[in-house]
Amino acid sequence: MGFTELQFPETSVFLVTGGAGFIGSNICEALLNKGLTVRCLDNLSTGHIENIQPFMDNPKFTFLQEDIRDLDACMKATEGVTYVLNEAAWGSVPRSIEMPLLYEEINIRGTLNMMEASRQNGVKKFVYASSSSVYGDSTTLPKKEGQEGNVLSPYALTKRTDEEYGKLYKKLYGLDTYGLRYFNVFGRRQDPNGAYAAVIPKFLKQLMNGEQPTINGDGKQSRDFTYVDNVIEGNLRACLASSDAAGEAYNIGAGGREYLIDVYHHLTGALGVDIEPIFGPPRKGDIRDSNADIEKARKNLGYDPSYDFKAGIELAIEWYKENL
Repeated sequence: MGFTELQFPETSVFLVTGGAGFIGSNICEALLNKGLTVRCLDNLSTGHIENIQPFMDNPKFTFLQEDIRDLDACMKATEGVTYVLNEAAWGSVPRSIEMPLLYEEINIRGTLNMMEASRQNGVKKFVYASSSSVYGDSTTLPKKEGQEGNVLSPYALTKRTDEEYGKLYKKLYGLDTYGLRYFNVFGRRQDPNGAYAAVIPKFLKQLMNGEQPTINGDGKQSRDFTYVDNVIEGNLRACLASSDAAGEAYNIGAGGREYLIDVYHHLTGALGVDIEPIFGPPRKGDIRDSNADIEKARKNLGYDPSYDFKAGIELAIEWYKENL
């Protein structure tokens, strides 16, 4: 069924932090398409105003250019809000290794500010972005909640810490929190530019420009590449989930596993180009293999991803062909 048929009371007010980013802007769009009221908070450090420009004239949409590191801004933004979807964070494992202090400020303190503001303002549900990186050096496949290893990067540590705060805020204060461990999300509006760009949009842009992409490592590393509409579904289902399911973290993936070299050849085939990749050194802090066990999210949230990798990548390629 996906998320299109999920129903919310018309009086619901959603706050999407990081709402001008890749995932956040897609969530905003999905909610607005349901006729719901949406506040988008973003400081535009990694988000783009272009992502939300189409919504600016919608009377049910409000853009707040604020920073989650500012508690006062978080307090004001959560006034009268029913659901908070906290997507604001800095991603990228390699960048976190270079900038650990900034990641602590944004991903931990910023998220804590949002939880505290949500608690004080009586928000009904607080759904926040976690990451498959919390599994660290665990070699168990598929990745299952409760079987985490040692984290391998400051980014992963920030997400693990957010989950611990999520547990505490449910236990101590009764705030219904739901942590969503995203597995390698891709799709429309994902930024292909910069040194820390995600691999699928980066490869697509380079191949469409006739450039030779670099694969870090041998290409045999595997990922549970997850189309963005599955992530939207995970967020909306968490908003509708039982209070008994709160205070927990959930895998949000497609439940599949793709090898990076196979993804690369899928992209070259779809684009009709014959370009061999360059193989570079592996990236520090990267997990070797990733594959989500989604049974817990299926059982407790009703999550049932509508898109496997093949269906999602076809839609993503078409979007980039039209928009790059």
